[in-house]
Amino acid sequence: MCAAPAIGIAAAYGMYLGARERQSDRRDLFLQHLETVAEKLRQTRPTAVNLFWAISRMLRTAYETLGTVEEIEQALLETAQAIQAEDLQTCQEIGQQGLSVLPAQPEALTLLTHCNTGALATAGYGTALGIIRAAWSAGRLARVYADETRPRLQGAKLTTWECVQEGIPVTLITDSMAAHCMKLGRIDGVIVGADRIAANGDTANKIGTYGLAIAARSHNIPFFVAAPLSTIDFELSDGSGIPIEERDPREIYQIGSTVLCAPGVEFYNPAFDVTPAALIAAIITERGSG
Repeated sequence: MCAAPAIGIAAAYGMYLGARERQSDRRDLFLQHLETVAEKLRQTRPTAVNLFWAISRMLRTAYETLGTVEEIEQALLETAQAIQAEDLQTCQEIGQQGLSVLPAQPEALTLLTHCNTGALATAGYGTALGIIRAAWSAGRLARVYADETRPRLQGAKLTTWECVQEGIPVTLITDSMAAHCMKLGRIDGVIVGADRIAANGDTANKIGTYGLAIAARSHNIPFFVAAPLSTIDFELSDGSGIPIEERDPREIYQIGSTVLCAPGVEFYNPAFDVTPAALIAAIITERGSG
């Protein structure tokens, strides 16, 4: 999933659960233990900046909370709960901000999305899919085209399911069909999420996003990114510094227990790619777009 918000929420609760495994009630030893927990969590998803943002916020809570170790633990739990509640509100605000950015014509749009950016990837509403939900509620949406999103098929498994639950008309396509659908005039706009956005607007998202942006530019279709401000990494000047996670090659050479390739084939399985800011019509956050 393009689940940077959910990853941040999970990291926050992970910090709390890790804190509960302390071996000492001494404050200094407890904080050392919490730093160890934080380092383990940082290593899980290097691309998603929300992971690091949430861990930093939880550590700040621990260091700034006065009192016993038990009181620090309670403060950590309350901070994790706040992060979750804030994300739900943030996504709803992103949805409303997106309505003012979508193309004015046609009145009922057909939008293409990639991966999953909905309730399952956030605290319950969604970023890119949150804008799609808002557009549907406002009568601005005719249909969603959902990329299957190889190799994990988050679009096929999750995005289509969420759309069906909402009663939103949804058409599933393979990733390689997107440009063809654009050429046929079936797509009015593309909207995706983000796992990390550099200061200049370069955006890392699920693999296949960059190709969508190129195809959209070629067909004069606006390409939008929706993400909370916490996904922007202001310490990175551009996307060249975004670490790209590589995943288990079995995701691409095996379906279930069936191996698809001949012995001796080599594999490359990056989980993300980086879309240059020049290809993005607008980045939509809870505070507006730019």
